[in-house]
Amino acid sequence: MNQHIKPNHAARPERDRVEPDWRRWHHWLAFGLGSGLAPKAPGTWGTLAAVPLYLLLSPLPIGVYLAVVAALFALGIWVCGETARDLGLDDPSAIVWDEWVGLLVTLALAPDGWGWLLVGFGLFRLFDIVKPWPIRFLDRSVHGGLGIMIDDVVAGLMAWLVLQGAVLVVALA
Repeated sequence: MNQHIKPNHAARPERDRVEPDWRRWHHWLAFGLGSGLAPKAPGTWGTLAAVPLYLLLSPLPIGVYLAVVAALFALGIWVCGETARDLGLDDPSAIVWDEWVGLLVTLALAPDGWGWLLVGFGLFRLFDIVKPWPIRFLDRSVHGGLGIMIDDVVAGLMAWLVLQGAVLVVALA
């Protein structure tokens, strides 16, 4: 039986074997400029490394912001898929470009201020780690570059909904 099964993300020993080829630009992006190589919690470090990009993009009009995020998502499908193929792994935890895009999705239309950024960061990490339905389903069912990207984008969308709900509650209080 030759079934392709995505590995369990709870135990990722392949992280210790990941050796990016820094001569390849897509490895730089996939590994979040190196942040995904953190020995512990690479997804959290990768998400943290995305904060400067968010701060750079946040002043843009929302239409431009969303167009950039959509372009980064599309680019990420290729970048993450190609890097995973180069490494011979399905979805190594050191690839964190998906976390970068997921955080940007979460923080779309977030109010200014470090408090909202921290809440959005925490919500995104919560949804990315816990993986409630349909995130876990997508994580296990979709493969390749799209599979690497889609579960984090959906985690970002779910975190965005909760964040926007919190913004509404605060505005009405």
